[in-house]
Amino acid sequence: MLKQKSLILDKPPLLIGNDVEQKRVELKTYFEQTWELYESLFSLINQDEAFYLRPESLRHPLIFYYGHTAVFYINKLLLGKFIQNRVNNQIESVCAVGVDEMSWDDLSADNYQWPSVEAVSEYRDQVKACILDLIDKMPLSLPITQDSLAWVILMGCEHERIHIETSSVIMRMLDSDYLTSSNSWKNCPDIDNAPNNTLLSVAGQSLVLGKPDSNPTYGWDNEYGQLHLEVSDFTASQYLVSNQEFMQFIDAGGYHTPSYWTEEGQSWLDFTKAQMPRFWRRKNGAYWQRNLTEEMPLPLNWPVEVNYLEAKAFCNWKDSISDDYVRLPTEAEWQVLRDQLDTDLADWKEAPGNINLEHFASSCPVNKFKQTEFYDVIGNVWQWTESPIDGYEGFKVHPLYDDFSTPTFDGQHNLIKGGSWISTGNEATRDSRYAFRRHFHQHAGFRYVSSKHQEVPITPVTKCEMQTDISRLLHHHFAAASYQTEHDLQQLLNLLQPYVTSSSKVLDLGCGAGRLAFELAKTAGHVDGIDFTARHIQHCLNLKEQGQLRYAMPTQGEIFDFHEVTLEDLGFAQSPENLHYAQGDGHNLKPQFNDYDLAICHRVIEYSYHPEVLLQQLSQRVKAGGLVVLGSSYTWNPSITDNKHWIGGFKRNGENLSSEAHLFEIMSEEFDLLQETQVTSQFELDQRTSQTANNHITIWRKRN
Repeated sequence: MLKQKSLILDKPPLLIGNDVEQKRVELKTYFEQTWELYESLFSLINQDEAFYLRPESLRHPLIFYYGHTAVFYINKLLLGKFIQNRVNNQIESVCAVGVDEMSWDDLSADNYQWPSVEAVSEYRDQVKACILDLIDKMPLSLPITQDSLAWVILMGCEHERIHIETSSVIMRMLDSDYLTSSNSWKNCPDIDNAPNNTLLSVAGQSLVLGKPDSNPTYGWDNEYGQLHLEVSDFTASQYLVSNQEFMQFIDAGGYHTPSYWTEEGQSWLDFTKAQMPRFWRRKNGAYWQRNLTEEMPLPLNWPVEVNYLEAKAFCNWKDSISDDYVRLPTEAEWQVLRDQLDTDLADWKEAPGNINLEHFASSCPVNKFKQTEFYDVIGNVWQWTESPIDGYEGFKVHPLYDDFSTPTFDGQHNLIKGGSWISTGNEATRDSRYAFRRHFHQHAGFRYVSSKHQEVPITPVTKCEMQTDISRLLHHHFAAASYQTEHDLQQLLNLLQPYVTSSSKVLDLGCGAGRLAFELAKTAGHVDGIDFTARHIQHCLNLKEQGQLRYAMPTQGEIFDFHEVTLEDLGFAQSPENLHYAQGDGHNLKPQFNDYDLAICHRVIEYSYHPEVLLQQLSQRVKAGGLVVLGSSYTWNPSITDNKHWIGGFKRNGENLSSEAHLFEIMSEEFDLLQETQVTSQFELDQRTSQTANNHITIWRKRN
């Protein structure tokens, strides 16, 4: 059990300034206060047993989240080469990935040996000391830019503040006996009947979505870029939908009328058997509401908290009894309302709404905070929109966090806007963009809009990969040329075929776009494809589960060829059940990835930040008598791999040490060399340009 701590808040430091040492103090203060706020939340848990429960089956237990935010710092600092060593391999393995219900998230309890609460608490103390030392000693210049260590520290702070919110949602799902109320986390005491909701007119306008590069606050990658839109006139509800207003939908048989629900909503209803919002309770003929640590009689004048599917069903019911078309607002329509509020987190002296934990540790009445003509444009609860999240024009991922946004650009994650009572830091800013699957619950509700036109003015999600580096990899794996016998993947397959049987368990580490794993799945009994880059795994899963992927390959200048690949193209009539993909760091794999008959690591070593550790991981995951297949051009890049971690390619004791010779030394400690050859790869950049690499291929058998 953790010791309860008080709640401390501060605004995030600006990226600009004139005094470097003052900025260092601001960064340190913000880091410490973020850290203590996280500890304060988890200190509400009064029994260690609660850390290992899963009140939400689509999420890990809370012990994962308690460790995850600290692990995030270490992983990003290692990736950015700001530190050289891990703190705790075991904790950093099991608490690294799995925070959203992505297809590749492994939520099976059988695959995890969770550390004790005490061990994670000690780990967090170690990481905290490491970060504080870095802040004290790091070079710092102003303004803070995305390639600086200070940006990574802010990234870690904002990431932890996100999990303050998501973890509090899981805590609301625990039995309240596991939680102890605290004066630092107090509910709003105001309870009454709700006001009647009315629709107010909003004039349309030209709008540019996107956070300006000149904005002096930290931002996530999906916030940047631009999208120009024309927003038509509409009307919007003055208040968020209250518990009392939502009750009308329930009384009208809303949860029992399929026509109000989308196809996805009907499937969710069939699966969950939901009769009311997730945080409502029915006791002795009356409704109650579960807040963070305790239950209370249903506050009719507080906003209802539902997922998108429930909000959409309410709007469909409302539409059925209205003259105009009723629906959820789009991101752009919400932004029109937000732009009427001329303040932002960095500027306000006091929050103009129930946000940033400045007022309550719960929702509050929908008519308490008036902002222009509307109430709760920001704060109280997040507001679901009709808009699926996608990148704006000019979107670029941050190289240290490529899996923050891109896995959600799938048309299945809808934007929530405006923040909630517990939204702090970046979440409370004007330009924040967060999205969740439509069946997920957050501290989220909604307001509705009405228009004269039935069509919803949303921009479709781009399902075609347009990012050049990813498209080139997809093209290398799946273009027509990849089926030719001289292609490096085909050559490698020919080498592997004698060693793969129907009983083989195979690991393709650094699987990239996944082609080799697909081919191996035609013969092997079980194939795991693992890659560090979420965008790669995303395409692997799209092809495996949805049956197709699309990408745009540059041919010349601004001209692109568009390509589509299907499972049928690969020779599959249906999705291969023996093929599994996961995001993971090959230097520190999760425990369940083991006992392989064959492990392949092709064109990965030279992109590894510590190749010898990678090879050690491979050797540990292969059973006695099993095989390891390595392919590399040994093209060392100091920006990826520090010189001291290279496998060869340098002088030792005054003599040249080749990568081939050094690899032989390392592998010969546990393995016997079975075969050695060379495979040439041609990596197409555009219609007339390609890169050639001569890959050294070695096949090793692990000694008994």
